[in-house]
Amino acid sequence: MEKKVVNTSFGEYQTPHIDLREWLGRIEGIGELKTIKGVDWNLEMGAVAEMIYHAKPENPPALLFEEIPGYPKDFKVLSGMTNSAGRLAVTLGFDKPNGAMDVVQSYRNRLKDFKLHDAEHVETGPILENIDRDQEVDLYKFPVPFLHEEDGGRYMGTGDLVIMRDPDDDWINLGTYRVVIHDKNTVGLWMSPGKHGRLIREKYFAQGKPCPVMVSVGHDPLLFLSSGNEVAYGTGEFAHAGGHRGQPFEVIEGEFSGLPMPAHAEIVIEGEIVQDDMRNEGPFGEWTGYYASSVREDYVVKVKRVYYRNSPILTMARPGRPPADYTFSKCVVKSAMIWDQVEKAGLPGVKGVWSHISGGGRLFNVISIEQAYGGHAKQALMLAAGSHAGNYLGRWVVVVDEDIDPSNLFDVNWAMNTRCDPVEDIDILRNAWSGALDPMKKPGENINSRALVDACRPFDWKDDFPHVAESSPELLEKTLDKWGHLL
Repeated sequence: MEKKVVNTSFGEYQTPHIDLREWLGRIEGIGELKTIKGVDWNLEMGAVAEMIYHAKPENPPALLFEEIPGYPKDFKVLSGMTNSAGRLAVTLGFDKPNGAMDVVQSYRNRLKDFKLHDAEHVETGPILENIDRDQEVDLYKFPVPFLHEEDGGRYMGTGDLVIMRDPDDDWINLGTYRVVIHDKNTVGLWMSPGKHGRLIREKYFAQGKPCPVMVSVGHDPLLFLSSGNEVAYGTGEFAHAGGHRGQPFEVIEGEFSGLPMPAHAEIVIEGEIVQDDMRNEGPFGEWTGYYASSVREDYVVKVKRVYYRNSPILTMARPGRPPADYTFSKCVVKSAMIWDQVEKAGLPGVKGVWSHISGGGRLFNVISIEQAYGGHAKQALMLAAGSHAGNYLGRWVVVVDEDIDPSNLFDVNWAMNTRCDPVEDIDILRNAWSGALDPMKKPGENINSRALVDACRPFDWKDDFPHVAESSPELLEKTLDKWGHLL
């Protein structure tokens, strides 16, 4: 296999990281890993993650929980894998960024000439170090956290990869869906209507068959980035993540289903979703910041195999009131994908896109453009709202001029206050794709509305629009040179 040189300001590596453990070493090397010992799985892990990520919303560390009470000392849980610009850059092989928009720009630039790398099938790997079969399966052997006080159980799958094969087209899909433990060998798997995993499950059920499934709950964060975002239907996330890696991921076929699992994963469960067993699932504190999607019956997964490495690491993504331990990476990847998709649809003059953390990386998206013609701003709004990356469970889309940083909420709000006439510049898009995690929706409702806000100077008289009252770049530079020591 050809080696790829990954150059970053954090060091020079001859190959991408091989697995989560090597990645952790690199993250520790840039000073962004915090190891915490003795935190209990029961509420404490979730509360500690919430405490740290709310207290340090800018550049928080990854959290590695060790020596968890009641479990072997070498069993660990990892939170906040890609929740900073620095960790994202290391994960994706980018240069050291100065901020979030640098990572968005690097991601977008890569998408311009992006090549998929299909997974490479191998016979063995570290994930086969331990295998529990059939009645040996006991999911409680792992320190699965009980995250929020009102949750309906211990959620093993949060920072996970749900692996499924489309029975018609034979492609492999990875999705990040929540997985709760019902008993030692049964889990609940909730997938929102319209998501790829749910569509695949329904195909098996329509044929009267159980749906084979694997769930990886410890793995390379690069796989998590592809799994948790809107990769196009029919494009395998193993290949998508391999494209970012510059070489294929190695996978091994499972004994029970034949589905591929990452050869260097930490923990993988394997089984099938059955139609003759439904149990209550939920509630669960979700990324919108609410206990959304109330308790309801859902199909369960009968677990037949558990594969795990020695000294396994469970990956956790604690959702909740933003900022959560994965919102930042969601915002960066979502922003870059929206930017890429609107440009491919023909929109010129895009200067930046940002999906705000306060909206969980979905509900509040801002696009900055350099207006070139009448209707340009409206076109940007409609494309950003309708792109696949920006469509699911959105709420607000705002377009601003090129002098506004779309990631600066204060500046965006200023533009909305001074360049937007609500009667003329706000449109409503109805019957859009939503889901059960939307706190404004009643159970069973899966559509919502969107506000499209034009916060640009009116194009037909933008040159006569009042000038911004601020120092010129030349005056600012002189002032910084002379008086910058006062800052």
